[in-house]
Amino acid sequence: MREIEHAPAVDGPSVGRLNVRRSRIAGGFTLIETIAAIVVLAVAIPPIIIGITDAHRRRSAPPLFERARWLAAERLEDVIADRHSSTRGYAYVTNANYPSETSITGFTGYSRTTSITETGPNLVAAGVGYKAVTVTVTFPNPNGTPLSFAVATVLTEYTP
Repeated sequence: MREIEHAPAVDGPSVGRLNVRRSRIAGGFTLIETIAAIVVLAVAIPPIIIGITDAHRRRSAPPLFERARWLAAERLEDVIADRHSSTRGYAYVTNANYPSETSITGFTGYSRTTSITETGPNLVAAGVGYKAVTVTVTFPNPNGTPLSFAVATVLTEYTP
């Protein structure tokens, strides 16, 4: 609201005139304040939207990794079971018996490879009696770039 005060009656040229004092109307914005707010929002909103988009992509990545971990563990358990099988055993665990899977039924975009390397007791140099088994699952992340998850173990020829 505007406040209007009447000037006291005095003699002279201002007799009968109203002395109006303007006070700022509460809640209103000037044009400069509005333009400043638009500029601030124009600068702040794009990074906020980028951050929200990135957070959404990161939020969807953990379930993808969990599926990859499960698929790698599944194959690794198959290899370990074959090793301890009375019909297959240690000699059966070779790359030829675990071919690469370029597509896995029910898991679109996922692929799985198994690598078996015979090593010595130090697990670095060539040798016999130990097999390093690595299962790698590759899958696309929400951005479309490929990610991979690997699980490894060592099998021995020794049977207690």
